[in-house]
Amino acid sequence: MINVISEKPRICTAFAGQRQVATGPLAEVAVAAWRALKADPNETVLTFDRSGRLVDLDLRGDEGDVRDRYVEPEPQRGRGRPKLGVVAREVTLLPRHWEWLAEQPGGASVALRRLVDAARAAGEGQDRLAQEAAYRIMSALGGDLPGFEEGSRALFAGDLAKLDAELSAWPSDLRVHVLDLARGGGA
Repeated sequence: MINVISEKPRICTAFAGQRQVATGPLAEVAVAAWRALKADPNETVLTFDRSGRLVDLDLRGDEGDVRDRYVEPEPQRGRGRPKLGVVAREVTLLPRHWEWLAEQPGGASVALRRLVDAARAAGEGQDRLAQEAAYRIMSALGGDLPGFEEGSRALFAGDLAKLDAELSAWPSDLRVHVLDLARGGGA
């Protein structure tokens, strides 16, 4: 059994058309999306997570129903170090992996924590994840806007200055969100 620290709340962003209506925990964003639809039932409201993936929301009922549906439960406290938010989870490894872990200073838990921390610090692939998140939003909300094609090329070339220039005619909320994701702020 391996203990894992519980995850952060799910942060999302909702757009009514190309206007950002909310960013924050899923329950708050779902309520903002519900309000935007109530204000204009013909508006298209899309919600995205930090990876730029579309989040399918059930906005039936009243505001309280929507909030209750998406409120994240408090992490369960159990064995381990509850004050740190540690929860027990199972990891399956081959015998050779367990042998190597057992030989490490501090044992398996310390070695695994060090490996995970080192991988996170190295940030391998983080630029690519940020680019993909930004591109998902760009294509979903701005695929028909001027500068989309050249902006996409600039995004994947890592040229954020050119990306900013190409999106200069875009609605401010959308442009700012795409640039934030491209810089790794959302992914």
